[in-house]
Amino acid sequence: MIAVIQRVNKASVKVNEKLISEIDKGILIFLGIEKEDNEKDADYLINKISNLRIFEDSSGKMNLSIKNVEGEIMVVSEFTVAGDCKKGNRPSFDRAMPPQEAEELYRYFIDKLKSRGISVKEGVFKSFMYVSIVNEGPVTFILSTR
Repeated sequence: MIAVIQRVNKASVKVNEKLISEIDKGILIFLGIEKEDNEKDADYLINKISNLRIFEDSSGKMNLSIKNVEGEIMVVSEFTVAGDCKKGNRPSFDRAMPPQEAEELYRYFIDKLKSRGISVKEGVFKSFMYVSIVNEGPVTFILSTR
């Protein structure tokens, strides 16, 4: 499982010109789910992201977590994160989990994240989305369970 996370001041998702969800200060997660991923992988990322200190304290140091700043999280499913660009010029998505299985794990990820008392918004699984981001910093990290 791969999570590209970005610290944001704002993020929103539109589908067919309709605003689906938006957050203010928080974290945007682009979540890629691979064939061998399971709930243990999701739990690892949930714990890591919930406690990752990527927000600045009063001294300007990254020392605060999403919980400390009472921020929100937006989760956007993105199978292309699992893409492999090593060979040729066309990405391979062989490592990506099939959509039906991936959606179950995506739902699990969101539900468990919400159970930690964090406000969580989401995109629309398996939809073409327009994601708007105001990245703060910019601050971007790639987390992987492999």
